[in-house]
Amino acid sequence: MRPLLCVVILTTSAVAASGQRPFEQDTIATPQGPLHITFIGHASVMFTWQERVVHVDPVTREADYATLPKADLVLITHEHRDHLDTLALRQVRKPSTVIGIPPACGEMVPEAVVLRNGEVDTLAGFLVQAVPAYNVVHKRNTGEPFHPPGRGNGYVVAFGQTRVYIAGDTEDVPEMSTLGHIDVAFLPMNLPYTMTPEMAANAARMMRPKILYPYHYGNSDVRRLVNLLRDEKEIEVRIRQMR
Repeated sequence: MRPLLCVVILTTSAVAASGQRPFEQDTIATPQGPLHITFIGHASVMFTWQERVVHVDPVTREADYATLPKADLVLITHEHRDHLDTLALRQVRKPSTVIGIPPACGEMVPEAVVLRNGEVDTLAGFLVQAVPAYNVVHKRNTGEPFHPPGRGNGYVVAFGQTRVYIAGDTEDVPEMSTLGHIDVAFLPMNLPYTMTPEMAANAARMMRPKILYPYHYGNSDVRRLVNLLRDEKEIEVRIRQMR
């Protein structure tokens, strides 16, 4: 049986700093306490749970990270500059911060913990699973995938019993069907680099999250995803400012 997940939606600017645009924030009531999700922008997300902070792909283009809460854990999905920003990392770190990265980021963040596709580890007290993130269909003119297999990670992070999947830059790869129950999923939808709305809908059907946030969606029509999943009553698609 899946754990009960109660969602309270807040569209507040709870962490907006002076001179910085407000960020939308949702709060999910988990069995172990509220999980606050702050939608920074593009692929940058912040989670706050039990007074601990997790930043995913912090990038200074999206926020002044010097003004945001310091991280207990930072997760980087891959080495592209809209996901890995060493200045943002410096701004968000404190002495005890743990950083999780895929192998491709090792030279840029040598002090980080490397997680390869499929590995599971406990980082800063959070159980973290690294999930393959790659392209099969969308490729460069050279024929190379925009995101080759083995280079990038998505992550499943356990906030107590509540499991959150942040997919990174990927298509609807078959490994998504093996994740087990997912309460909240972030799926990218930015052509030509990640998924079409149809791919995102297929990915959602594979894992059947209770709440689905399209993110990193650029100019994609997020309403098309809502329409594609209109008959999937157990999956609630929530749109936030995550271009």
